[in-house]
Amino acid sequence: MLRRVAVLALPLLLATPFAPAATAADEPSARQRATPQVDLTSWSSYRDLKTGQRTGLKLGRGQVSLLRARPRTVAGKAYEAGTWTSPWASPGFGATAVIPSWEATTPGRTLVRVELRAQDASGRTGTWDTVADWARTDRPVPRRTYSGQTDDLGRVSADTWFATSAVTSYQLRVTLMRPKGSSKAVSLERVGAVASADASAARPTSQPGPAAGTVLPVPTYSQMVHSGHYPAWGGGGEAWCSPTSLAMVLAYHGIAPTPTGITAGHADAVVDHTAKMVYDHGYRGTGNWAFNTAYAATLVGGDSYVTRMRDLREAEDFIAAGVPLIVSIAFGRNQLAGAPISASNGHLLVVVGFEADGDVVVNDPAGATNAEVRRVYDRAQFERIWIAASGGTAYVVRNS
Repeated sequence: MLRRVAVLALPLLLATPFAPAATAADEPSARQRATPQVDLTSWSSYRDLKTGQRTGLKLGRGQVSLLRARPRTVAGKAYEAGTWTSPWASPGFGATAVIPSWEATTPGRTLVRVELRAQDASGRTGTWDTVADWARTDRPVPRRTYSGQTDDLGRVSADTWFATSAVTSYQLRVTLMRPKGSSKAVSLERVGAVASADASAARPTSQPGPAAGTVLPVPTYSQMVHSGHYPAWGGGGEAWCSPTSLAMVLAYHGIAPTPTGITAGHADAVVDHTAKMVYDHGYRGTGNWAFNTAYAATLVGGDSYVTRMRDLREAEDFIAAGVPLIVSIAFGRNQLAGAPISASNGHLLVVVGFEADGDVVVNDPAGATNAEVRRVYDRAQFERIWIAASGGTAYVVRNS
């Protein structure tokens, strides 16, 4: 049985669609689950993964891994491969965008390929589009996405698959690969996607909810102090909002990976390290949403995935449960009072809490120094630019 909740999951619970919540901290309220325009579907348990089709894979507790692998060539290199294909997921509305995310173990030179295809209301089935080749390291095939592939029902744009016209269902396919002759245990622990329609449409400002007056103690890191660092991974500064935000959230969860390959003496070298670990060689940047959550999943003991939310009221449920959120915004001049930069066509930051009046407390990595990262933004302004820019996109990283 697949896991489906609309908009939020704390955590992703095995449930029939829109099942009653166990507790407020476990799953969103009925009001939140009722939205017809955002649907988050995930496969991760033994029961979930058993519903998929397996070729060359064995099913274990909460994962699939290689069994009788078949030959596969990627970037001119010989691999042994096995494939897991999901059942068709039907969000219940005509979706215009689908964002996959996954959790996988890729030791040594192993990797996973993630693909997606969709079906429209007439029953027409599209071709498989390759979303990404991903591994925790960049050897021997650099992790990358495959923008383009505009053909029948949609196209890939870095981390998002956009429908040419609305689609009613989709499938995900994940191929696990290891070098020919290797015995490395590559595995898939979770894969899913958030489907949405008209997610960026304007809506009234939400009212403050259960997190009003709650601020989580998330450490502050500035992306700006890394300006000019490592051009091969984007060059730091304004290009590193996503890895800096992720490093802050990981630190909040008590996770501080040892930086590797980083020049000694770099301040907050974990940010440089995170940029290296999430860099997308196809998109040529560190802001790929799914690459950030896939890397985080290798470090945390809980869920790590990309989702979309209807408003800040839904984000408050996470804060109330002790889970900070990384969210994607964009804004022009005079659209976000108090921001450390005047405008951005794409920026990520951490929502760490809410003031008593509902205004948003954030760790904005665009602050010039670590001391200038903590900010408070007007609720209406912030919600407007978050929804308009990314349809309420957020990274959820929850440690167990």
